[in-house]
Amino acid sequence: MTVLEGIQKSTEFLAKKEIESPRLQAELLLAHVLKLPRMKLYLNFERTLTEPETNTFRDLVKRRAQREPLQHIVGSTSFCGLEIAVNRHVLVPRPETELLAEAGWSFLSTLNSQPSTALDFGTGSGCLAIAIAAKSPATKITALDISPDALALAQQNAAKNNVTDRIEFIQGDGFSGSGVSPVRTSFDLIISNPPYVPTAEIATLDPEVRDYDPRGALDGGPDGLDFYRRLAVEARPFLKPGGKIMLEFGDGQADSIRKIFEEQNWIVEAIREDYTQRQRILIAHR
Repeated sequence: MTVLEGIQKSTEFLAKKEIESPRLQAELLLAHVLKLPRMKLYLNFERTLTEPETNTFRDLVKRRAQREPLQHIVGSTSFCGLEIAVNRHVLVPRPETELLAEAGWSFLSTLNSQPSTALDFGTGSGCLAIAIAAKSPATKITALDISPDALALAQQNAAKNNVTDRIEFIQGDGFSGSGVSPVRTSFDLIISNPPYVPTAEIATLDPEVRDYDPRGALDGGPDGLDFYRRLAVEARPFLKPGGKIMLEFGDGQADSIRKIFEEQNWIVEAIREDYTQRQRILIAHR
């Protein structure tokens, strides 16, 4: 079987299984097997796959057909141009979260304080903290998560992207720090992509999310807003004068989250849209 035949057959198979973008998925899986950039597949269409390559590729395509996320199969994803390893212990980073990271490092670049400081609340894979560390080298970042498994992976990602010296990883349940080491300082930026899916809606999500992302990274309580209520109250003492909080949220939640923060005397200065023109990011200050 040639590279082109493998792509064509796998595309047909994935399409029958109703996998979104089946051709792209097949190409990415085969590029992973062959250890080639995806675009170089086009220069190797006539190459004959070896038996081990064919068998491995078939196994991966079957896994994708069973709705295992592509990122889990290949073991990583790209976030702001950085390679971020993912597994069942962390949320797979979404493209819209790159906009949150960009908003964070753009704000930090305007500060005169050296070094500036940031808190990534619920760091998961570490993608936000790592992207900010890479783009804002003068920033000292605290990455907080309740999950030791998530923190272990985040630390591996930080090392792989050469930013370990600028990130402190803390295990704890929010600002009260019920874990190993509580948060003890204040920050120029508090940034977070907290759980925001209403509990009852989790069962309706795509299998790639419902069955593979950790429930703790999805479940935002009955209306999806539990963590925003908590942040609106708990974050204030940990934000420096002139600092900002930046949060991602779900579809249709903008008005409710604005109200939650304004009731706690925050000034909501912006609600930004994502790539699909959906309201997605709240920016506020004290």
